[in-house]
Amino acid sequence: MITLRPAQERGHANHGWLDSYHSFSFANYYDPEHMGVSVLRVINDDTVDPGAGFGTHAHRDMEIISYVIEGALEHKDNMGNGSIIRPGEVQRMSAGSGISHSEYNASNEETVNFLQIWIIPNSQGVEPGYAQKDFSDELDDRLCLVASPDGREGSLSMYQDVLLYASRLKMDDVLQYPLEPDRIAYLHLAKGEAIVNGVPMSCGDGITIKDETAVEINTEHEAELLLFDLP
Repeated sequence: MITLRPAQERGHANHGWLDSYHSFSFANYYDPEHMGVSVLRVINDDTVDPGAGFGTHAHRDMEIISYVIEGALEHKDNMGNGSIIRPGEVQRMSAGSGISHSEYNASNEETVNFLQIWIIPNSQGVEPGYAQKDFSDELDDRLCLVASPDGREGSLSMYQDVLLYASRLKMDDVLQYPLEPDRIAYLHLAKGEAIVNGVPMSCGDGITIKDETAVEINTEHEAELLLFDLP
């Protein structure tokens, strides 16, 4: 079964400094038909004005992944971590028993566009954790594993049975990802256009794939995507 989630049907909130599109229910956007897929709860496509951002706020019991598409995102948290996340880099926070952090556009001249992803963990109240890694040399023309439950293949580890892949594709690339019978795939197209299992996709679209043997990705133009292999 294949279900397309068109970009134009996502929730939308424009706060002036923040322009945000919600693939699933979030904040003031509520849609009981789109509460997430499996343990994937949130994909917010956020564009933040120069110098603006999210002040210090708290999370708990959530795996939070940030993926920068364009620009640079500055992160600080109460564990003493401070970093700037750029395209090709992936950040993972295990909020666990509680964490506070802030996120700001690191530039005073250019916007930052990033995806904030929430995954429901399989353990509650764990010790909070943080990790960040640069995958920029590994994303081209392949599916690069960037997060997993056990940190396999150099990926970031998280508290859930999810395999998260990222990829940057050029024109006429073809990729195939085998899907186990008891697994669900969700693909989010962050940039460009692609054809996934025969379905044309545009920037911001998402697609759920289950009861299929594989995810097949074809590009007629450049594209950037995230692929979630979910329980």
